[in-house]
Amino acid sequence: MPKDVATIDPITLQVIRGSIETIAEEMAHVLFRMSFSSIIRESEDLGAGLFDTEFNTLCESESTPMHIGSIPGYLHGIQDTLDDGEWYEGDVVVHNHPYHGSSHTPDLAIVIPIFHKGELVGYSANTAHHIDIGAATPGLIIDVPDVYAEGMLFAGTKLYRKGKRNETMWRFIRNNSRAARQLVDDIEAQISSARLGVKRFNELLDQYGKELVFGACNQLMDYSEKMLRQRIADIPDGEYRAEGWLDDDGRNRGQQLPVKVCVRVSGDSITVDLTGSAPQTPTAYNVPFEGSTKVAAFAAFRKLLLDTATSDTRVPSNQGSFRPIEVIAPKGSIFNPISPAAAEARFTQCNYMIDLIMKAMAPVLPEEIIAGSSASISFASYAGVRESGDYWVFLEVNEGAYGGRPKSDGPDAIDNLMANTRNNPLEDLAMHIPMVCERYELRDDVMPGAGKYRGGIGVVKAQRMLTDGIITHESERHSNVPWGIFGGTEGAAGKCDIYNVGSNEAPEVMHSKFHGKEVRKDDVMAYYSPCGGGYGSPLERAPNKVLDDVLDGFCSPEHARDVYGLVFDLEAETVDLAATQKRRKEMATAS
Repeated sequence: MPKDVATIDPITLQVIRGSIETIAEEMAHVLFRMSFSSIIRESEDLGAGLFDTEFNTLCESESTPMHIGSIPGYLHGIQDTLDDGEWYEGDVVVHNHPYHGSSHTPDLAIVIPIFHKGELVGYSANTAHHIDIGAATPGLIIDVPDVYAEGMLFAGTKLYRKGKRNETMWRFIRNNSRAARQLVDDIEAQISSARLGVKRFNELLDQYGKELVFGACNQLMDYSEKMLRQRIADIPDGEYRAEGWLDDDGRNRGQQLPVKVCVRVSGDSITVDLTGSAPQTPTAYNVPFEGSTKVAAFAAFRKLLLDTATSDTRVPSNQGSFRPIEVIAPKGSIFNPISPAAAEARFTQCNYMIDLIMKAMAPVLPEEIIAGSSASISFASYAGVRESGDYWVFLEVNEGAYGGRPKSDGPDAIDNLMANTRNNPLEDLAMHIPMVCERYELRDDVMPGAGKYRGGIGVVKAQRMLTDGIITHESERHSNVPWGIFGGTEGAAGKCDIYNVGSNEAPEVMHSKFHGKEVRKDDVMAYYSPCGGGYGSPLERAPNKVLDDVLDGFCSPEHARDVYGLVFDLEAETVDLAATQKRRKEMATAS
């Protein structure tokens, strides 16, 4: 990659920055608008960006953090496995091998080399989650013995070579997926997105020249690195620790999996050490190190220290924000499994690791961290066979909730931490899939964590099958409740039930993870996501906010009196402020 010849003036630098960031956003927009499966089209479970020949991230779309941060790992893996061992103009590569840098197998990357005036200068790439790549069960897997049960593995595989389509590989893909039409069409959308990136970046190089564009990119990466190092340098040197556990591995019930996080701050650098976390599991509940574990650590500190809503300046999202952070996870652990261990169900561990990083940093970053979030992901695969004999497959990500924050309540019913997917419109579901949503609302069976700023309220979603079928579900925190912080109380654990609308039988209480569950027509899976913990003492919460929650049904009258110390007249919808202040003093003294 060309090096800086001289410092580029600020105006030109911002023009280049705006140009490459717009290219990444346009790539992502094309990808989700052209895709056919709802996990990409509606949930936007994708990422897109541009990369130099050293595999540095030059820019990224504002979509799911796990996707973009992982692409440098994909590129390193492709370097070791590339068909022909060489890039040609017109090549299109697909890659998803978890032991060659990918995040996990359903996230297919499409990479196209960028040639400018005959010279390889970078890559246009994207990743997206696909609904079925021929794994042991439709759409999602958990309890499988090895990586080969995860479906089709691509390692540096050329779908196009020198512009010529590899029809043999395309036929192979069609013949090995339960949802072949959607898979192929979604890959085509990825190719269109990446080709657009190639075109737009070449236009930029033509306009400003290679030396200027890459000089600007180098400066922007150095700037991002400098800004993050400045924030890290403000943190006192030391070791900051937190630990917890995951429910189980999806097979061995009752055997919790420890997760231990040690954050070492030294000067302007950070090391995230996961030593002491659980050994790798015999199921797919493992995390690829390059494509997922490291990316989760990068995302954690970008959120903590470079958040756009709390920072004075908006720092570009590029490779510079990865450089100050080192990640350690022993080989053979859940965060760094050894091939051929399966590693498809890898997301909840990453989200929980980020939650623990925030907990560990609470003593020195009280104004940046938040209380415990749901820090999971409810990822469900619903599938069945139509009368025609064709499979239908639907992937859904259910929302969770954030913990209370330094200046506001935790947001309700929203994907959180590492995840950033959108929900699926129910109308879209009914139009394309033989399912119907029976219930979709905020939880009313538990209270969120109480605090000066309460935790977010989780979602409850109940989906009814209109055919016999199979459900696989990946989730967490059925036994590990999101914590409160600085005097806030803990939130509420998640749960999942399956019942039949035509039966009087009691619901079957499900584990947080289950694999290939056979269900009947009119069976319903009802998922209740965890609620976030509270931030600060509940006795410091503004009385009118407590009353508002009572009136909205988010807080019971008993909870308001017993935990928040509120004295109020529910019929008149008023608070007795003097009596509330007195009661709160008595409660504080008694504690």
